[in-house]
Amino acid sequence: MIEVKNVTKTFGDFKALDGLELTVPKGAVYGLVGPNGAGKTTILKTIAGIYKQTEGEVLINGEKVFENVAVKNKMAFISDDLYFFTAYSILDTAKFYAKTYPLWSWERFESLKEIFKIDVNRKVRRLSKGMQKQVAFWLAVCARPEILLLDEPVDGLDPVMRRNVWRLMLSDVAENNTTVLVSSHNLRELEDVCDHVGIMHQGKLILEKALDDMRGSAHKIQVAFDGELKDELKDKLNILHLEKYGSVNILIVRGKAEEITAQIEKYSPKILDLLPLTLEEIFIYELGGKGYEFENIIL
Repeated sequence: MIEVKNVTKTFGDFKALDGLELTVPKGAVYGLVGPNGAGKTTILKTIAGIYKQTEGEVLINGEKVFENVAVKNKMAFISDDLYFFTAYSILDTAKFYAKTYPLWSWERFESLKEIFKIDVNRKVRRLSKGMQKQVAFWLAVCARPEILLLDEPVDGLDPVMRRNVWRLMLSDVAENNTTVLVSSHNLRELEDVCDHVGIMHQGKLILEKALDDMRGSAHKIQVAFDGELKDELKDKLNILHLEKYGSVNILIVRGKAEEITAQIEKYSPKILDLLPLTLEEIFIYELGGKGYEFENIIL
């Protein structure tokens, strides 16, 4: 389990994290989303023990992370800003990982050659960014970490390789109960792989839920009446967003689906459909009112 308790991180006068609270259950795939500058990379680096928090605690299975070699041996971190030793080939880097991670698997390293198809004698720094990302993931999963921290892990990969990377990650979760914390701007992909989601804004976590619970807390409603949508009904609903297309109203409403539809049905709608919300829509409407303006966005 990853526990972030009231963590603040400052760089000079800039506060990158502001009393952040975050919990990632063991064996979960947790998606961390937020606008640029929200603090996602900073918290990942703090959990990895690269940064030391200014205030608060970061715990892995109850142990503090910073300067704790035993805890770090159980983690692998793939940064969006990759670093490899200049003169090292893929094989040289694998040997370095093998000395660092006690559960390193050469058997898995050899078997994954068929997926990544990169000559292990090539210098990593001379590869393209996309190929370096493949190498980073290849090495990370061979280390067999208990915790996998990923910052934009599939950025720059082609669609086939993106699918392979996610498949490998989910296989580790299923077989080894690996805990995964992943930050990405690709909300469509996160929706397919995550079971928990946290939304960050200005160094804070503004929402943290299981994805199924998050979907169940807000709903997209398509509704039409003989006349206009009555203000009386609007007042009874917790409307996050409202769009009108001819006689059809599209509402994003927070609350229980059955209670929302029961209220609307009292006004004899001609059309009433409950539509699924995507993670991208949840992200957009949760950030509405927090300094972001969105117009005519129905995804």
